[in-house]
Amino acid sequence: MPYNKIENINLLDIPKITDPRGNLSVVEEGFLPYEVKRVYYLYDVPSGAYRGGHSHKEQQEFLIALSGSFEVILDDGKNKKSVTLNKPNSGLLIPTGIWRELENFSSGSVCLVLSSGRFLESDYIREYDEFKSFKGA
Repeated sequence: MPYNKIENINLLDIPKITDPRGNLSVVEEGFLPYEVKRVYYLYDVPSGAYRGGHSHKEQQEFLIALSGSFEVILDDGKNKKSVTLNKPNSGLLIPTGIWRELENFSSGSVCLVLSSGRFLESDYIREYDEFKSFKGA
């Protein structure tokens, strides 16, 4: 597996159509480097709770803060980086083999996830020590 590094992970601007009646942002075929196979969203996350705490062997994910804000802690097995998502026209593309934790959810926040794969438990690495072994770190 190629060694994905967190310094190569950045926010992507989602095209935004501005209109006096309200803005519209669109993620269409070709915007992401994969076909979207699953869409899910996180909401009503209690204060102080966190989500994530895993890595994927194959799947890639694109995270968008549709409402509110939250922090994504990224870890490639050697380095860590924190990214705040707080705009519905900006998203974070997380490649394969990156550990992620989501925390500091603001009240009313909604995190939309566009995934490259359907849910498959065998694709998840849920233990950090196993992740480090997987990465060879």
